[in-house]
Amino acid sequence: MTASQSNSQSLPEYEVFAIKYATRDALRKNHFIGGDPHDGPMPMDYFLWVVRNAEHTFVVDTGFGAEVAAKRGRTLLRTPAEGLALLGVDVDTVKDVIITHLHYDHVGTFDSFPIAQFHLQDDEMAYATGRHMRHKQFNHGYEVDEVVGMVRMVYKDRVSFYNGEAELAPGVSIHRIGGHTHGVQCVRVNTRRGWVVLASDTSHYYEHFEKKRAFTTMFNVAEAVDGYGKLEKLADSLKHIVPGHDPLVMQRYPAASKALEGIAVRLDAVPTY
Repeated sequence: MTASQSNSQSLPEYEVFAIKYATRDALRKNHFIGGDPHDGPMPMDYFLWVVRNAEHTFVVDTGFGAEVAAKRGRTLLRTPAEGLALLGVDVDTVKDVIITHLHYDHVGTFDSFPIAQFHLQDDEMAYATGRHMRHKQFNHGYEVDEVVGMVRMVYKDRVSFYNGEAELAPGVSIHRIGGHTHGVQCVRVNTRRGWVVLASDTSHYYEHFEKKRAFTTMFNVAEAVDGYGKLEKLADSLKHIVPGHDPLVMQRYPAASKALEGIAVRLDAVPTY
C-alpha cells in the first residue's frame, strides 16, 4: 500500500464519470510536436467529467455547443447539458464547476450553469486576457466571447481563483500543471480504487504522458513534460491517470450503465488494460 493510498482511506470516496459529447477525425501528425513517423488516423474525442458522492457534485469543464462545433468542424454528438442529464445531473442545480482551462472545448457552455461557481487558476485568466493572446499560435484555442463571458462572471463574484493547488472538498483537489496553456490544471479525486487524476489537457492522449511527448498546441513544452511527472505523483499509478481526449478512455473503462454504452464510462472502476 502506498502512502497516498493509506491517506486516502480516511477521506470520502467519489464516483467519477467521463461523458463523451463530441468527436473529430484527425491524424497522428496533428497530435505530436515534430509529427509522427507512423502517421495515420488518430481521432480525438471530447469529454466532460462528473465527480460526485452524497455530499458533493462537481462538473469538470463545460464543453462546446452547436455553433462552435460548426465553426470548428467538430461533430457534436450531444450537448454537454444533455450528456450530464443522462447521468442525472441538472445544469440548473450544479453548484461547482471546475474549469481546467479556458479553451473553447472546455468552457464553451459555461452559461448553461446559472448558479454554479467556477473554479479556475489565476494563471489561466491572466494568460487568456494578456499579451500572449496577440499571437495566433496561442489564441487559436480560445473563443473571445467565452473569455469575455468568464470575465463577466468574475464581476458577478462567480469565479474562485487559485494559485497552484487547492482542496475543493475532502478528497477532491485541483493542481496547476501548465504547459498546454499557462494555467491548465488537473483534478485529483479519491475513489474506491484510490487516487484518480483527471488530466484534461495536461495530457491529451495516453501516449503523451506514457512516452513523454508533447501535443502540438503548447505554450511551454518544458512545463508540459515536467507536468507528466506531477501527474504520476498525484495518481496511485499510471492506470489512475485519465487523459483529456483519448478515444481509448471509452474502451478501457466500463459504461456507466448499459443504456450509456459509448456515451459515459466510470473512471472509478478498474480499467480493463
